[in-house]
Amino acid sequence: MKESPKPVDDPVRVGGICGSLRNGSYTRMAVEIALEGARATGAESQLIDLRTYELTFCSGDDSVEEPADIDRFRTSVQACQGLILGTPEYHGSFSGVLKNALDLMGFDEMGGKMIGLVGVAGGAMGGLNALNSLRTVGRAMHAWVVPEQATVPQAWQLFDEDGSIKDEAIEKRLRDVGRQVARFAYLHGNQRAQEFLRLWEGAPANPGGD
Repeated sequence: MKESPKPVDDPVRVGGICGSLRNGSYTRMAVEIALEGARATGAESQLIDLRTYELTFCSGDDSVEEPADIDRFRTSVQACQGLILGTPEYHGSFSGVLKNALDLMGFDEMGGKMIGLVGVAGGAMGGLNALNSLRTVGRAMHAWVVPEQATVPQAWQLFDEDGSIKDEAIEKRLRDVGRQVARFAYLHGNQRAQEFLRLWEGAPANPGGD
């Protein structure tokens, strides 16, 4: 079981997974903006585009040979210390495309990672129910879901064709999600920070502190 990331002093890598396969997806646009926020901290980032992988449905049958793309997808996720999960809200929950991608992974891919959530919807709620469900899934996969999240309501009114967003407040929230994932991922995996914590925990009690 992999629950602690390898200590890193190099820039962390943040990946974005969009739970929509639609061309011109507003969710993909929102995830890209969140990844820009991660890059602003000095992190490396990449969109792990589910459209470029041939992912079969998760059957739970270990006797069935899996397509090579599933291993390629898992390897892409394993290379990241943080992830942005973006989803449209379908019938009060997150998309089946994203659920299947998560079902194809386990603790080796997700354990110990920092996760940021982005929800997009055509209605006024902005995918809030979908994000609540994703938080539960993140905890079940032993990931750290950061407090910051971003919802994009009535997305069809907010995005231009080039992927830019018209609402500055929502744009800031999206970027803040990426920034928080990158910063927490760095702190969680940074060798110097871990060494400081080990020294602090092992330090003798202060005799004058009583």
